[in-house]
Amino acid sequence: MRGKRRIVLSTLGSLGDLHPVMALALGLQARGHDVVLATSEFYRGKIATAGLEFSPLRPLANPDDAQMLHRVLDSRRGPEYLIRTLLLPYVRDMYEDMSRVTEGADFLISGEVVLAAPLIAEKRALPWAAAILAPFSFFSVYDPPAFPFLPGMQLLTRAPPFIQRRLLDLARFMTRNWGEPIAQLRRSLGLRATRHPLLLDRYSPHLNLAMFSSVLGRPQTDWPVNSVQTGFVFYDQDEEAAQQPLQDFLDSGPPPITFTLGSTAVMDPGRFFEESAQAARRLGRRALLLMGKNAPPANRSPEIFAADYAPYSRVFSRSACVVHQGGVGTTAQALRAGVPQLVMPYAFDQPDNAARVTRIGAGLRLSRQRYRADAAAKRLNELLTSSGYAERARDTGQRVRSENGASLACDTVERAMARLCQSAGGG
Repeated sequence: MRGKRRIVLSTLGSLGDLHPVMALALGLQARGHDVVLATSEFYRGKIATAGLEFSPLRPLANPDDAQMLHRVLDSRRGPEYLIRTLLLPYVRDMYEDMSRVTEGADFLISGEVVLAAPLIAEKRALPWAAAILAPFSFFSVYDPPAFPFLPGMQLLTRAPPFIQRRLLDLARFMTRNWGEPIAQLRRSLGLRATRHPLLLDRYSPHLNLAMFSSVLGRPQTDWPVNSVQTGFVFYDQDEEAAQQPLQDFLDSGPPPITFTLGSTAVMDPGRFFEESAQAARRLGRRALLLMGKNAPPANRSPEIFAADYAPYSRVFSRSACVVHQGGVGTTAQALRAGVPQLVMPYAFDQPDNAARVTRIGAGLRLSRQRYRADAAAKRLNELLTSSGYAERARDTGQRVRSENGASLACDTVERAMARLCQSAGGG
């Protein structure tokens, strides 16, 4: 790295999308770079509290809109609703915000759904990196993801590469018209036409940061050029000590089963927490329910503790098992804690993350449609009584804890900046 650089990081989505980018931003700032983070307005306070410069990025969306999140989390139609209803109509607004924040920038790092990032990078000839948070997003034919929005796709994940290529071709065909608002914007900016502005422009020609552990997915030969796997990048700095009642509960007995739905799916829980409490009672186990703004189940015993939030990095390691929705951020924290997992996925990368946790022997999967107290209790009993799951989870946890994703990601970004500035004749 040669000198101080102005680096813009951008991301949209849930805390699972925000936290790794925040960790990377803080790491680069600590190395002396001038860093700004562009994201949704409702994260302004969180960004400022962390000591980072904030810049607003449209579109605006209410993270507490349960009806909207219910549609987003639909396993079949959610991706189309997110992209075509919540993002694409505002891509010009997004471009304007990105144009403003990247004025005078030396480098851009962008999350996956910041659809204007490739356009602003091309228009400004600005070197940039794509931040990829889960193996799902690489669409590798050699390590195929489970696409929840293609019927029967999970049954085909073991099909040979030539079949996977045809499935990807089908996915591109089904979404061929989705990117027209981007194509229109590209034409108005005088930029080249692309084959598929959503699926093929999402990777950077300069650097693609695979910000997940090799325990979840290893590099493949069909990953985009200039892809570097860093390991998970964790953000824990804003996690305050657990409240005293929760601390007392954790100290008062055996490790509980922790049930959580992350920061997004918790807005559409269905009967998850009620069925979870019943499952814990059937097993005679203590339980910790992390419920967000949902009301706790009625008639809870002292062995079932409900809280709106607790830092995963602290409570997961004190849990006997973790039950969650399969978001990559929650999955990463559970893997790092080294405890068995039961994953009840909703949509997007969550079914694929669940399949990978099952594949490495660190947990089991239970579909949302079948998540009832009896089925959950059966799966949990298997996880808690079989030494194989505990041993594999501990081994996996050791591997994840041995990685330093944030440091490696910062090193990689600095090397890329130095290389690109040198090739451009910069200092």
